[in-house]
Amino acid sequence: MAFKVHNPFFDRRDDELQIDATLFKDVMVEQSAPILPAEWYPQSGVQLTWPHKDTDWAPMLKEVQACFKAVAREIAKRELLLIVTPEPDAVRAQIEDEVNMEHVRFFKCDTNDTWARDHGAITLTDSVKPHLLDFCFNGWGSKFPAKLDNEITGHLVDAALLHGTYENHLNFVLEGGSIESDGRGTLLTTAECLLNPNRNPHLNMVEIEEELKASLHLERILWLHHGYLRGDDTDSHVDTLARFCSPTSIAYVQCTDTADEHYEELHLMEEELKALRMADGSAYQLFPLPMADAVWEDGERLPATYANFLIVNGAVLYPTYRQAENDAKAKEVLQAAFPGREIVGIDCRPLICQHGSLHCITMQYPIGVLK
Repeated sequence: MAFKVHNPFFDRRDDELQIDATLFKDVMVEQSAPILPAEWYPQSGVQLTWPHKDTDWAPMLKEVQACFKAVAREIAKRELLLIVTPEPDAVRAQIEDEVNMEHVRFFKCDTNDTWARDHGAITLTDSVKPHLLDFCFNGWGSKFPAKLDNEITGHLVDAALLHGTYENHLNFVLEGGSIESDGRGTLLTTAECLLNPNRNPHLNMVEIEEELKASLHLERILWLHHGYLRGDDTDSHVDTLARFCSPTSIAYVQCTDTADEHYEELHLMEEELKALRMADGSAYQLFPLPMADAVWEDGERLPATYANFLIVNGAVLYPTYRQAENDAKAKEVLQAAFPGREIVGIDCRPLICQHGSLHCITMQYPIGVLK
């Protein structure tokens, strides 16, 4: 059953949004202070930063652009899509035959790469307007060039394509893929990433917690000290390993093959997840996702993970890897974790060639940010 909810973030003809009450009942309350919304909260749209010939995608550009097109199609069915690219006319020509162009906004901008999850604005919401937090993106610990991508959020705000109060946090390195919010003041993250000296070497764990709690208005931080994927460039981003599905549940990658190199670390992560508690002391409901079969290219195992799904209005878009049994099992698990939402698989085999997947190339924005 759908109904209309007035939201103060909207103005003009955008002041009402058709949403499913059963999906968003958790947020239909007055917000007096900023919160870091969960990904399942109502969204105004999603950002994609499009691959082009000057990115690392050059050797397989057509294949990866087809993947981006499939993602764009599914997003634009349900909400606005912001495409950041140095070549908007070329991208328009690529997608206009399949994508709802009425829901697409373009921004012309030079970019290093395509990982919007990690260079996009992290948004807080309150009862007045969104807060657009611009953290430093340093190419996952200076592994890759990132200067142009680090400037994208500022350019989008200056161009009035992102609406809200801009907050400059560029003195602190933080990627969107490294954090998971339950929308109620709890953050899930990994020690391997946030405590890595290639991010904020001048800060210890206590100081990093203080920074996160202050800037993101958090009450609790849950740390995972185990879990990794071979081929991952991000130093174990949590969005490749374990994800909030609701304030009371977490989906995670489970490895049951004792011969797999990931078994020990993922088993230890599973035990950590079982030991985690909600604010009221209750255990989380856990949804184990299958471990993808090993995918190799040029002697390198690629980081295929079903945890890298994207929640959008009314649906969950999840990566598939041309593995019929595992792809189907992942869909089954996600349908159980997200009852009432459509679960849509997208072939992301091309994306893992550059060591990321579906969630990594996207950044969702809450209602009021994109118009």
